[in-house]
Parts: sequence; C-alpha cells; structure tokens
Amino acid sequence: MRRFPLLLAAALLLSSCSLPGLDLPRDPAGPDPAQPARPLAQAYGPPLPDGATVEEPGEQEPREINTWDITGSLRPEPGEVNLEETIPRIMERGRIIVGVDQSQNLLSYRDGVTGELRGFEVDLAREISRDIFGDPDRVDFRFVESSSRVEALAHREVDMIIRTMTVTRTRQQDVAFSTPYLTSDSRLLVMRNSDIEDVSQLPGRTVCVTDGSTALEKARMYAPQSRILKTRSWADCLVALQQNQTDAILSDDTILSGIAAQDPYTTIIGSSLASESYAVAMPIPGDEYDSSGLIRQVNTTIERIREDGTWWRLYDRWFAVYLATSGPPPLSYRPEAAAQEETP
Repeated sequence: MRRFPLLLAAALLLSSCSLPGLDLPRDPAGPDPAQPARPLAQAYGPPLPDGATVEEPGEQEPREINTWDITGSLRPEPGEVNLEETIPRIMERGRIIVGVDQSQNLLSYRDGVTGELRGFEVDLAREISRDIFGDPDRVDFRFVESSSRVEALAHREVDMIIRTMTVTRTRQQDVAFSTPYLTSDSRLLVMRNSDIEDVSQLPGRTVCVTDGSTALEKARMYAPQSRILKTRSWADCLVALQQNQTDAILSDDTILSGIAAQDPYTTIIGSSLASESYAVAMPIPGDEYDSSGLIRQVNTTIERIREDGTWWRLYDRWFAVYLATSGPPPLSYRPEAAAQEETP
C-alpha cells in the first residue's frame, strides 16, 4: 500500500534533477519572429532519406530549362512495317526492356498487395509491347533512378526510358525523344495545416525535389532563398515532408497527384510555375546502333492510343480524380527531309 507514494516521490525527485548530456542548445536571444521556424527534424529528428543531400540558398545558380526550342521526333513509318528489319534486336530477344520508376504513385509504382508494377507509364509500356508483339506483357521492366536515366540508355541497359522525362533542348543532346505522351504543370505540395499558399512564401523554408530532375532547376529559380533537399525519389520527398524535414515539395502536378493520393493530409497549392511535356527517351540513332526504327515504332503506338481512345481511358483511370486535362499533347515531328539527313 505504500509503494505508490514512494514511487511518486521518486519520480518527482528525478524530474527536478538535471541529467547530464540531455541539455538541448538554447538561443539566449530567443527565436527570430521574422524568420520561419526551421523543421525540428533537421536538427533533432530522424535522419534524412538515404542518399539525400541539402543545397543551401544560392549555392548553385539555376540553369535555363529550354522546353520550347525543341527538335521534333521521327514520324511513324507509313503503311505496313517489317519489324524484323526496323527493330531486329528487340524482335530476336522477344521483349522490350523499359526503364521505369517503382515508387511514383499513379505513374509507375509497385502495388503493395500484388507486387506488380502499375500506373500510366507502365500501361504505356504495355501498349508499346502490344503493338510490337501482339502481347502487352512482353515487357521487362527495370528500375532506373532519376539521375541515372541518360546513363542507362548510353550503356544500353534498357531500350527506352518511360519515367516522367521532360523534353528539353539540353537532354536532346544525349537522348532521342518520342513525340510527347503527357503534359504537366509545376506546382507545390504541402501539408494541409501549412501556412504556405504559393512560391512567394518559400524564403527561409526548405523545399524538396529529386536530384537530376527539372524540378531542381525550378527550385533554384523560383525559390532562391530556400534550402533545397535533394532526394533519390519522390517517395523520399513525401517521407521528408511527413517527418518535418521539408516544408514543401516542388514537382509536376502529375507527380504531386500521386503523392497526394498517398497522404490525405497533403494538398497541391499555387498556380502553375511552368508547363512541361514527358516523352519516351531512347538512344540517339548512330552508326553503332540505329534506333530510328524503334523511335518511329514508339510514335506509332502514341498516335494509335490518341486515335482509338486508349489515351483518354488511361488518363481517366489514373489522374481524372485529381487533375483536369484538355487532352493529349500535340504531336511533335521534325521535317522528314531533316530526319533522313540525321539517320545513319
């Protein structure tokens, strides 16, 4: 009967003592009310996502993202095509090898129940397989990180990349693109209880992007007074937001829709910062490997799904709940005379 009073007294005694090693640093002047509070997790919380790095404000100047002065893709071959001649290696192998993400919800992600890859871009890869082999399942999916997309194509690890790759003039120096298959707008995603309403309120805050993405350059451009948390995947950005390690995520609204679908306590805010188009990336045609037949074949599929309603069915399935659309992006082809001059 006396145990409880004794325990209570002991607890009160311990609480009045100062334990060595547990004193947290204090600012004698107190916090600056003019500056937004930095996420506590940066100093005292869990570690940052694996491979994540932090770029301080102004550490790097933004590079221009040229998405308007673009060279068009190769037009599909007219009439019947002998695929044994145009894509012989793929036909001999009997499948296409496609580089994708596995954690980009709604676009390309692994279903937690079935273990299967799902999403708009996964379905697009299967439509390409359907047109080549008559079978949508002749696809070998390979996980490729955002920062390794160009390298994976250069080393011929994959036939193509379907991984939210924005068409830019700079990237066209390293890869060949199909005609675009999806258009998106760059915006912000925050927690619903955040006081951030648009990009003008980012100074002094932390914004998360994936390394090697066009969003990184946009963060440098539109949030020059913010710390930039650079991660390996957008899923890592969501974890960082949930753990109070970043104040906002800057990305395309198609990507942000997938993040918002995973966490109902997040919301997409602000007007569009920029519009971009995604396309399938493939090796540039050359003497060692003439990829022109593959580029034309991929464009055949993109045109077909536009015409037969498949594109709309895919968009409605994955994005209609979150985003409105005016339809598929315009076709983008170069003059055929110029294309023939560039093809080896």
